[in-house]
Amino acid sequence: MKAGKKSYKRYTVTSALPYANGPLHIGHLAGVYVPADIYVRFLRMNNEDVIFIGGSDEHGVPITITALQQGISPQAIVDKYHEIIKKSFEEFGISFDIYSRTSDKIHHETASEFFRKMYDAGQFIEKVSEQYYDEATDHFLADRYITGTCPHCGYEEAFGDQCEKCGTSLNATDLINPKSVLSGNVPVMKETKHWFLPLDQYEPWLREWILEGHKEDWKTNVYGQCKSWIDQGLQPRAVTRDLDWGVKVPIEGADGKVLYVWFDAPIGYISATKELTPDWEKYWKDPESRLIHFIGKDNIVFHCIIFPAMLKGEGTYIVPENVPAFEFMNLENDKISTSRNWAVWLHEYLEEFPGKQDVLRYVLTSNAPETKDADFTWKDFQAKNNNELVAIFGNFINRTLVLTEKYFDRKVPPQGNLSNLDKATLEEMTQFPGRIADSLHKFHFREGLAGVMNLARLGNKYLTDSEPWKVFAVDPERVGTALNISLQICAQLSIVAEPFLPFSCTKIRQMFNIPAYKWQDATLLNWLPAEHQLNKPELLFEKIDDKTIEAQIQKLMDTRKANESPVEPRLIEALPEITYDDFVKMDIRSATILEAEKVPKTDKLLKLKVDTGLDQRTLVAGIAQYFTPEKIVGKQVSILVNLAPRNIRGIESQGMILMAENPDGSLYFVAPGEGAINGATVK
Repeated sequence: MKAGKKSYKRYTVTSALPYANGPLHIGHLAGVYVPADIYVRFLRMNNEDVIFIGGSDEHGVPITITALQQGISPQAIVDKYHEIIKKSFEEFGISFDIYSRTSDKIHHETASEFFRKMYDAGQFIEKVSEQYYDEATDHFLADRYITGTCPHCGYEEAFGDQCEKCGTSLNATDLINPKSVLSGNVPVMKETKHWFLPLDQYEPWLREWILEGHKEDWKTNVYGQCKSWIDQGLQPRAVTRDLDWGVKVPIEGADGKVLYVWFDAPIGYISATKELTPDWEKYWKDPESRLIHFIGKDNIVFHCIIFPAMLKGEGTYIVPENVPAFEFMNLENDKISTSRNWAVWLHEYLEEFPGKQDVLRYVLTSNAPETKDADFTWKDFQAKNNNELVAIFGNFINRTLVLTEKYFDRKVPPQGNLSNLDKATLEEMTQFPGRIADSLHKFHFREGLAGVMNLARLGNKYLTDSEPWKVFAVDPERVGTALNISLQICAQLSIVAEPFLPFSCTKIRQMFNIPAYKWQDATLLNWLPAEHQLNKPELLFEKIDDKTIEAQIQKLMDTRKANESPVEPRLIEALPEITYDDFVKMDIRSATILEAEKVPKTDKLLKLKVDTGLDQRTLVAGIAQYFTPEKIVGKQVSILVNLAPRNIRGIESQGMILMAENPDGSLYFVAPGEGAINGATVK
């Protein structure tokens, strides 16, 4: 079978390893696992040698933060959620050949060997640098242990590696007003030693491999993000972290350090393959194997730049042929958020909608975020089930079987003489398998599913136009021909719909008393010989009523209300004590705001011009959520005037305005009081 630019002997298909710090939701399914499963099932139906690799990512800061919040060990967290995730995948029908975990011994050994080989070959740079450190807890702070204000959009809860609002990748030192997740304290800088992958040395190869070699076949969102990173110039990236949880760095002088999760996690694909088969090397080291990563858009850089650079540096592995990353799936016009519990959780769906795995697979695929973010709504879920799966697909299968039972005692009638309508319908049937296959080769899953539904529409139209219920009394042979062709369309549907709707196609095969066919059989026109005995018809899908959907919507509304409910105020603990000499270094003056305006393309930043008594200067303050520009002009405030200038959104901010912040985040000016002139010192 042809795929991409050449033929391959085998396929290695991986799907992003979900963090084992929470259950799966529909965003995970739509962006990664459903499309990956469709593709793998399609390959298997084409007799391809393919392995489908999955597993839980059980290292990294999100795991340790969850453990910290719950007061239990990281191992207890990953044990709990690995089982929940694995069970959900199995019940939902994601057909992994193996679902492993990165806390297993085989993974630690594989990741250690991978690092050690690159280290011994001089592939890393050793650097001593300053890193944020929490003096209160005696911890170096990895990127996700730090939050602060994003310098690009002003979002105040950005992490030290990425702003989840604007999506910009960050370094922890980029954050404005950083604070430790562990204590809430302001961290200090402290020297530490780490090993770095010199991505800049791989830039010429990456430019040739991606920008020249995959411009035509990679998705535009993937290619565009890679091009942006490469054009900005790649920098060395740390592959180790100061943490206790993870794969220990296997060299001397690295006590208290583990492999950075984005070095360790993708190696999990390799270790899982080792666990699956002793022939693992042919899937990872033979140039005639095709490696494909299914991921979400937030993982593009790691799978297209960092992991390929690691594979290239190690020297014996193939690199990915394609990385079909999807965009994000939103929920009821709002971003899915695990922290706000704004999600449709898979394990809850499976309990509340038993036997309806294919309904969710269908809805997520028909609205797949292939090129842009998409939105899941419960009303659309209901409409797609009732108006498409029930009224079109299921209706055609059921009508055909019921009529065959009524007129021919559930036995396939002979095809007989063909009319022009029959011939045209059979000719059109033969086109669908090729068109659907072409869509799947190109990772256009939404388009492929539309082809399946169009085949069902063809069957419905043909059956309606043939009118067997009107014709049988005068021409039973004609009815036999119409039902024979309708039954052949049903059998073809059981093949081409299999990757998308595997549970439903199993039911079709049971009702039709036929085996699981291969894809090449889909172009045949006569799977069902005359007199073939069919089994009793059953409904494939059933309508979902308004009450069921209203309950799901109310569940989300209750979640939103809970998020908006007032919470008991909690003051931030006092910071570590300082000396009087530390305090007197701060030059705080009374000042008056002369001008104020919003910083373009931000929600929270205001550009202020203030009179400090000493001079007039510009500063940027993240207060736009609480104060409009026109309401604060003329207000007297307190300013830290000897703070080193900082560039924020292209504006040099020369000082910091002092604000009082309540536990709920509301802000108030720290005013010097009546009678203070501009420039009066605050002591």
